[in-house]
Amino acid sequence: MSARPIPALSLKQMHDEIRAQAMRALTDVYDGHWYVLGPQVRAFEKGYAEYIGTRFCVTCASGLDALVLALRVLGIRAGDKVLVPSNTYVATWLAPSALGAIPVPVEPDPGTYNITVDSLQKVDLEGVRAIIPVHLYGQTCVMPEIMAWARGHDIVVVEDNAQAHGAAVSGKRTGSFGHANAHSFYPTKNLGCLGEGGAVTTDDPELADQLRILRNYGQREKYVNEVKGINARFDEIQAAFLNVKLTHLDGWNAERRRLAALYMEGLAGLEGITLPAQWLDERQVFHIFPIGCVQRDALQTHLRAAGIGTLIHYPVPPHLQTAYRDLGYRKGDFPIAESLADRVLSLPLYPGLEDEDVARVCQEIARFMGQA
Repeated sequence: MSARPIPALSLKQMHDEIRAQAMRALTDVYDGHWYVLGPQVRAFEKGYAEYIGTRFCVTCASGLDALVLALRVLGIRAGDKVLVPSNTYVATWLAPSALGAIPVPVEPDPGTYNITVDSLQKVDLEGVRAIIPVHLYGQTCVMPEIMAWARGHDIVVVEDNAQAHGAAVSGKRTGSFGHANAHSFYPTKNLGCLGEGGAVTTDDPELADQLRILRNYGQREKYVNEVKGINARFDEIQAAFLNVKLTHLDGWNAERRRLAALYMEGLAGLEGITLPAQWLDERQVFHIFPIGCVQRDALQTHLRAAGIGTLIHYPVPPHLQTAYRDLGYRKGDFPIAESLADRVLSLPLYPGLEDEDVARVCQEIARFMGQA
């Protein structure tokens, strides 16, 4: 009898655990007859700001909207340059592009997958107005150093916290360091809703006020449009669901860390496998558990045959996407990002994954590497 499949991702246990709470919350929205920017949204904005540790949270329709709005209220305009990781999901690049700004790639540290001050010091800063550090895979950038560097160069900071809900650096939550910080609540995130959703957190009351206006057609009073805004309003149903999930987030993140520790132990010393780097002074949240392997595609095929799902984050770096052909980059221009695209494989990791599942994944990887 074959072993049961291990999916690359499953939300079942998390959603089963909160089903009764979620159904009550969704029923309240249905019976309340207010479906956009209502009491559930206001409650979530208050609760999430308190959780992150900022004065304000302004929700919006998606993580990409959050990035675009954050850059816009910080004054980023067409022709400005914005530093972005060379290794990231394309949304980080699309945000400056949406404003006519120019994304400028910065190579990451190959162990943590994130940009560092060392990598930033190698970049030509002429025309650079902003930087978007991404806490990729739930591992955090060293934000105190990045903020000090940015202040020294008069550069505004937008943290991309889409993959690091609940993570912290030196006791401070990610998404609270920058001037205006973007969050995504796509269903697969550590804090995910039932569709699309996003938010911007900030300590600046003026920025928060601008964000509320811009997300709502440029109006604070209905039919009175102060600026050219967009429709990026947040749904009550999504906010109600997130209000429930937020109370469980720390527990789920603790489970992610526990499972990650099992992977670290089970794969330790395995020749040919690179494990994610960790720092001692932070709390990682392991949105994804990535490993590096030169034989990545063959390993993925082997695991699939064994009933184990995996994912690749991300197979084509942004600078090699057809969408960014106009920037003139070629293969070889950003070798670290390209190497990560060729080597990184994301293993199953989510609340509900069993210890024996982790052990089986580790065993199959060792078998593939000829070290079982």
